[in-house]
Amino acid sequence: MPVVAALTSSAPLVWVLLPLAFAGLLYALRGWPRLTSLLGVAFALALTLLAWRMPVGETVRLASWSFKLEPALVFFGRRLELTNLDRPLLLMIYLGAAFWFGGVNTARAGRLALPLGLAAVALLTAALAVEPFLYAALLINAAALVCVPILAPPGQPAPRGVLYFLIFQTFGMPFILFTGHLLAGIEANPGDQTLMLRVGLLMGASFSFLLAIFPFHSWLPMLAGETHPYKAALVFTILPEMVMLFGLNFFDRYAWLRQTPRVFEVLMAAGALMALVGGVWIAFQRHLGRMMGYAVMAETGFSLLALSLLQTDANGLRLHFALLPPRALAFGVWALALSVLRADNQSLHFEAVGGAARRMPVATLALTLSVFSLAGLPLLGGFPVHLALQQGMTQASAAHLPWGDYGQAAVLAARLGLLAAGLRSLAALLAGGQGENWRSEERPLQIVLLVSGVVGLLALGLLPQQLLGQFLAALPRAFGHLTP
Repeated sequence: MPVVAALTSSAPLVWVLLPLAFAGLLYALRGWPRLTSLLGVAFALALTLLAWRMPVGETVRLASWSFKLEPALVFFGRRLELTNLDRPLLLMIYLGAAFWFGGVNTARAGRLALPLGLAAVALLTAALAVEPFLYAALLINAAALVCVPILAPPGQPAPRGVLYFLIFQTFGMPFILFTGHLLAGIEANPGDQTLMLRVGLLMGASFSFLLAIFPFHSWLPMLAGETHPYKAALVFTILPEMVMLFGLNFFDRYAWLRQTPRVFEVLMAAGALMALVGGVWIAFQRHLGRMMGYAVMAETGFSLLALSLLQTDANGLRLHFALLPPRALAFGVWALALSVLRADNQSLHFEAVGGAARRMPVATLALTLSVFSLAGLPLLGGFPVHLALQQGMTQASAAHLPWGDYGQAAVLAARLGLLAAGLRSLAALLAGGQGENWRSEERPLQIVLLVSGVVGLLALGLLPQQLLGQFLAALPRAFGHLTP
């Protein structure tokens, strides 16, 4: 059949501007939370399907129609560009968004979480696409600003954790912009060691603020303990990973940076410190929400350690991406379980949730297994990637890399701390209430989502290569200079 109509658009229009416009529509419909949730999940899944099946820069024919997505779009004088190599990242971003949006209504996370969450995802996607790429710092800061009304609804006083979050995210932006200014000088004088040192210090300061690297981590446990757990987990999952992708752009674009061994030593040192501090402190917490904040610290440390392996192993980038699916699923299940317990007990302190397991057995089981998955317990989703990370750190130690021994010990200590946190959480939920009968007070949809999450964790633990192998192999291709 001859082609009688042709449609041409651009990838940034589909995956950046269209989600921003749809977020505005969802905001207008926020008075109907079930409809908003359904539309938000369906829209995110539609963008996921497009990222999977719609090539960029190629003509696709369907019956009497032809479609073509151009890779670039000029918007307000800035160039946004998304290519075929970015499609796996787009698939990961919007599939993750659909996953989180699916639980917003069930977790009772508020009417603003979904529309503003979609807007934040679109802004962070634009940060990956914008040229010159240093403008991404402004877009990341804009996404952080959008997250503030999610965490602290209008009309209510903002908790300290939210204020600290905003302050540290804002502090990171000028350091990134100063770094960009100095990078132009390095391109003109590639042998200037003093300038390289200044760039390294500024870059380290900026990402320390943005990723809450110790000692700028204080807002993580505060935010997790003071705000709704599902909202906090949504921010914890989306924002740090997009910041890391932004950081990977630096390594991909500047050869001198990825050829400097000292940079990877700093990454390994920071990762070991974050994993150790998060793993030790989580083991002594008596608040289920604050535990999540320290778990985020440990997981950030794991990611930094995986990226530090790029110094000797090109698979370090793939290992970094392999950490993401089981981590997102575990945090999603953990946050939903905490939301169910919080609605029942009004507090997540150990003293307040005593005996809750007798009323909320499904939420208790889901919470415990999600923490165990983050600890890398066998048969659960985190086990294969944590085993690979432990092996990578062992090889780094055998190669006598600086901080290799400390990285290996930090990973083990963090895993033990997370395991202890899971056992202490289970003990607190089982304690008390001996006179009560066992019953399930979770709502049917909550049970379905929690059980589905647990099944997903088991599936990722038993069949990781079959479920994620091809996808994880495609993700690093967006950073061509970091892959073999």
